[in-house]
Amino acid sequence: MHHQYISTKIHNSKTLAEQLEKWKQNNQKVVFTNGCFDILHRGHVDYLAKAADLGDKLIIGVNTDASVSKLKGPHRPIQDENSRMFILASMECVDAVILFDEQTPYELINFVQPNVLVKGSDYKPENIVGYDIVIAKGGEVKTIDFIPGFSTSLIEQKIKTTN
Repeated sequence: MHHQYISTKIHNSKTLAEQLEKWKQNNQKVVFTNGCFDILHRGHVDYLAKAADLGDKLIIGVNTDASVSKLKGPHRPIQDENSRMFILASMECVDAVILFDEQTPYELINFVQPNVLVKGSDYKPENIVGYDIVIAKGGEVKTIDFIPGFSTSLIEQKIKTTN
């Protein structure tokens, strides 16, 4: 029962379009964020919980394995895209996950048309990919502070140095 429920949160463009229509009909505020989410850690959980608090439904655009390798190098991702999506979908605060393979999630943001777009505070809101789309429709672009000392890269380095 739980496995099936988690699986219903993993979408392709067709199933996400259907889900978005239902949420729109119910006037639910959709929040969108994106990332690699390679090794889920406390920083991710904190960030996603805070993002979810900004609306009614949280959608995560997840980088494909190929796009993670382009961004982070040939040694990444550590976990494959299906594993990363399933782990994210298992979180209570996450309502939908979908892969994107492009260099940025611009086309996915245009498809989703979220009410709120969220990224980490290492970005200025006006520099966040999709800012123009969300602002044009009267939405909000927000940033969330990260918890210092938590990152997949730091975990990866710790594993390398302790072995």
